[in-house]
Amino acid sequence: MAAAAASVPRAAAAAALMALTLLCAAGGASAANVTYDHRAVVIDGVRRVLVSGSIHYPRSTPDMWPGLIQKAKDGGLDVIETYVFWDIHEPVRGQYDFEGRKDLAAFVKAVADAGLYVHLRIGPYVCAEWNYGGFPLWLHFIPGIKFRTDNEAFKAEMQRFTTKVVDTMKGAGLYASQGGPIILSQIENEYGNIDSKYGAAGKAYMRWAAGMAVSLDTGVPWVMCQQADAPDPIINTCNGFYCDQFTPNSASKPKVWTENWSGWFLSFGGAVPYRPVEDLAFAVARFYQRGGTFQNYYMYHGGTNLDRSSGGPFIATSYDYDAPIDEYGLVRQPKWGHLRDVHKAIKLCEPALIATDPSEISLGQNAEAHVYKSGSVCAAFLANMDAQSDKTVTFNGKTYKLPAWSVSILPDCNNVVLNTAQINSQVTSSEMRYLGSSTEASDDSSIMPELAASGWSYAIEPVGITKDNALTKPGLMEQINTTADASDFLWYSTSVTVKGDEPYLNGSQSNLIVNSLGHVLQVYINGKIVGSASGSASSSLISFQKPITLVPGRNKIDLLSATVGLTNYGAFFDLVGAGITGPVKLSGPGGELDLSSADWTYQVGLKGEDLRLYDPSEVSPEWVSANAYPISQPLIWYKTKFTAPAGDDPVAIDFTGMGKGEAWVNGQSIGRYWPTNLAPQSGCVNSCNYRGAYSSSKCLKKCGQPSQTLFGGDPSKISFVTRQTASVCAQVSEAHPAQIDSWISQQKVQRPGPALRLECPKAGQVISSIKFASFGTPSGTCGNYNHGECSSSQALAVVQEACIGVSSCSVPVSSESFGDPCSGVTKSLAVEAACS
Repeated sequence: MAAAAASVPRAAAAAALMALTLLCAAGGASAANVTYDHRAVVIDGVRRVLVSGSIHYPRSTPDMWPGLIQKAKDGGLDVIETYVFWDIHEPVRGQYDFEGRKDLAAFVKAVADAGLYVHLRIGPYVCAEWNYGGFPLWLHFIPGIKFRTDNEAFKAEMQRFTTKVVDTMKGAGLYASQGGPIILSQIENEYGNIDSKYGAAGKAYMRWAAGMAVSLDTGVPWVMCQQADAPDPIINTCNGFYCDQFTPNSASKPKVWTENWSGWFLSFGGAVPYRPVEDLAFAVARFYQRGGTFQNYYMYHGGTNLDRSSGGPFIATSYDYDAPIDEYGLVRQPKWGHLRDVHKAIKLCEPALIATDPSEISLGQNAEAHVYKSGSVCAAFLANMDAQSDKTVTFNGKTYKLPAWSVSILPDCNNVVLNTAQINSQVTSSEMRYLGSSTEASDDSSIMPELAASGWSYAIEPVGITKDNALTKPGLMEQINTTADASDFLWYSTSVTVKGDEPYLNGSQSNLIVNSLGHVLQVYINGKIVGSASGSASSSLISFQKPITLVPGRNKIDLLSATVGLTNYGAFFDLVGAGITGPVKLSGPGGELDLSSADWTYQVGLKGEDLRLYDPSEVSPEWVSANAYPISQPLIWYKTKFTAPAGDDPVAIDFTGMGKGEAWVNGQSIGRYWPTNLAPQSGCVNSCNYRGAYSSSKCLKKCGQPSQTLFGGDPSKISFVTRQTASVCAQVSEAHPAQIDSWISQQKVQRPGPALRLECPKAGQVISSIKFASFGTPSGTCGNYNHGECSSSQALAVVQEACIGVSSCSVPVSSESFGDPCSGVTKSLAVEAACS
């Protein structure tokens, strides 16, 4: 949900929406021998320079997998990396589920069908901003268990599940040693970040996990990420925004980067993070420059936290991650295209990279070259690490201009084929097109609606305890231990009898105080809501205080506590609690009444969940169909039916107008929504400078807006939208290198200069109009270009002649094509086009 949208699977034309409102070839038949040495992963005796990207199979749908994998391959990837999610595969101890989007073997086979390799990160702790770090909740209730330490109960369960995954992969012949695509596996995950908290038992556990993994005899190497003391033969690897300075713990192990963070995750109530591609490309080039040979983007396609899978707490439903392929499965330009060009440039260097170790040459302050030369092959990387100043450097007797915070790649130690700060790839601007439920032609006759939708039905969720299996006991119970995460919701219910002279009263009023570990609280007095509160991603704690009115006699207090994803990271994260642990008090001028030790009745989940109101196959008398329905109220279920629009554009649902809740399509949960949870007003930038070290808070957008809108409120304000490409753009200067493809030919011909290339994003489309063209000193961004002080009068005509009516075009960027509107100035060509 590209920072904002809940994507809807298109499998069925008819759909029912329900919402609950609350405030190289791989995979061939022949076995491959996978080993490693100090330079690289070695496949059948050949060192390989590998580019990898993370795509998590349960964060998309099986019908999306082939397209995502093909786009990854087209983007220059060799390997697809995925975690394995224990909680979805073993929801009940000993009962396994590998069906649908949980079909791990089918996903791995789909990668093999595309001719790519797989890195299988079994964990089975995954973090991943996934609920409870990927652990199933039943694990918590095993007597005597302690997670991720030298504890026999935990180790037995971890070994059993890890063995199950390995045996499942072996059974399908999916390890490279069997002719399958899996060339690497990972055990544990970022344990070195927190293992000191577990003391000597943590170190013993880590060594045990490594030995256990190796004993499973997969025939491929194992890795541990962020584990500097990983024992041989485990490869220790790096995670981070930059890993060029990383050194493995043995001279016999290659330099591997398991997580290059392509962006950052989104939290409810947070601004949307993004990472400029110039910085990401700089990080990638620096890694290969300084001896790395295996790099993985986390994420290459982030996808969606479907169902209740998001962790945190407060991780949003969108896991877009500003990845090269966006949440909808569309390539994000120019990120995807520029990285594709970086990969092509690095692959031009591969013969030299695998032949030898690099030698380092200083090019002045904050500038250096690394040269790979062996016999007749030579490749060089020239880096300017200065975050502010461009530099002109001398290398091998030639001068080279290096923009600040950039790397130039020279596959022949002479010619620059790519600079990470100079983007040749096109840019696309996308738009969310809102679909009308009815349309009229110009003669007032009705025509086929874009979206056929029925009216809304509703069902009212009762306040408080309604189930026969409710539990009553004295004191306040922690939520996760009570619900076992079977539902987000836990009702706490008690009552107090008022005579009128109680010291906690001020007339008929008293101040109600409720303290909760989080994450969301709603307070009802005598069946009426009196207030709500929520924690945040920075602190889930809630301290609620509000005057309430009590009546003579019995007063019922119902507190609804809701979780928004369980903690997924940190030492002892499994022990972090939720829910109302108190104190709960009534306070007045004369004293207070502490209700924390009173008798409380508990109900796990909602009545509507038990009735499966979200399932269109279930017939329930709870549903009311009427022209009028309750709006802006909590605890309301809504339902409608719609026919999916024609075409193959991704469909999303805009929940603007709603509060907090969860949505289902055809009985499948598409996740939580919360458009009323706004990002802070400050902290965003209009344009983020890629120069200098990136952090997750450096580049933010959508301050003061809902973290995510598209996925009580008023269901009449819910909209259905499709995501479409509005324009394709590019801006290339005379100083740019030529398009990378012109260097891939081995023929010794005069190579062309820089060129601007445009390509329509979908098969069958052609460039139908040129919205803007300027050669000179144009400024602005795609969709908002402006002519500069100097501009060629011929630009529009030249670009129209080259591009109109074709699916792709290439226009040389030179004064020979456009004339020279301002001599002595480095000029650029900026174009915006539309495809149809």
